[in-house]
Amino acid sequence: MGGRQVLVAQRLLAETLDGALPEHERVLAARAVVAELGSPERLLELIAELASGEGDPAGCARLSYRHVLGFDKLLLIDGGPRHMLRAHVWHPGTGAAGKEDVHNHRSALASCIVRGRLAMELYEAGGDGVAADRYEETLSDGTGDWLLAPAGRAPLRLTQVGQYTAGSSYALPAHTLHRAWCDTDAPTVTLFLETGAGRRRHTDVFTVAGPHPGAVPKVPLDVPDYLAALDDLAELLRNSYA
Repeated sequence: MGGRQVLVAQRLLAETLDGALPEHERVLAARAVVAELGSPERLLELIAELASGEGDPAGCARLSYRHVLGFDKLLLIDGGPRHMLRAHVWHPGTGAAGKEDVHNHRSALASCIVRGRLAMELYEAGGDGVAADRYEETLSDGTGDWLLAPAGRAPLRLTQVGQYTAGSSYALPAHTLHRAWCDTDAPTVTLFLETGAGRRRHTDVFTVAGPHPGAVPKVPLDVPDYLAALDDLAELLRNSYA
């Protein structure tokens, strides 16, 4: 089932992103659409509708979890391999394995800051950077757990530091190395959009924090916990917009 806001969002995503766009055009299109969907009134209506059980709560719950980088990852709209729209809830001071890791993604992405502030660093491998352990991260076929295969060491150089406040947005090509974290003492909320059918098989992860385990379990939410998380998010957004 789909309520009005779910259907409108699904249509907008499909119309904007389902064509065979080159990556640089897809990145720009993704940034525009995620900024539109992340506007305060529109996003709150969408989250409230999903929290009431509209959309695909069972399917989205199976792909929602606490991410290894330390934020709650709630799938809102599943467009299969073409696009996935998620809400990320970043909790200040939350320790998590991998929270210091620098990484890239399997596909181009865009994000809109809905509440709070996000800090980000961009990196490139090579040159005179700090030596880091490199891993290739894949997903297990059966469970979707993160699998980390050591891939040697490589220098990592910081190229840019930025802060993104509520109402701002950014987009990154798949190979861009970066690190992001909640930069306030209250929760930060971002609307996150993954795009593109031709996704990379693995991502690159760099760390200076010491060896990582070979596998990190991914624990999905059940439907009641997923709906409760959406309800809590809707209340958080209402308080932010009041």
